Amino acid sequence: MSGRSRYKDSKYFAETPGRPDTFPGIRPRDIGAASGIVEYQLKEWDRLDMLSFNYYNNADLWWRIMDANPEVLCAVDLFINPETGENDERENSMKTILIPGSGE
Repeated sequence: MSGRSRYKDSKYFAETPGRPDTFPGIRPRDIGAASGIVEYQLKEWDRLDMLSFNYYNNADLWWRIMDANPEVLCAVDLFINPETGENDERENSMKTILIPGSGE
């Protein structure tokens, strides 16, 4: 793993004796509390990469927005209508997300 990876300090799952099916992946990394947070109400057609570019001048930092919203397990969940299960851009206008400051 690259020394610049945000997962570089994460621990690997240890093999459980007698359980050869232990997941060989990496444990979740620690995510500290974010400060300098902005509450942002999603608008129709918003995308995390574009929000990241707007707030951080770098579209690749979209994951910082996800880290500040731990109740969202997958980025696409921000854009799915929970009642219909469909991608509904109009539904975005009802969701507020947190965007951490650029120094986080």
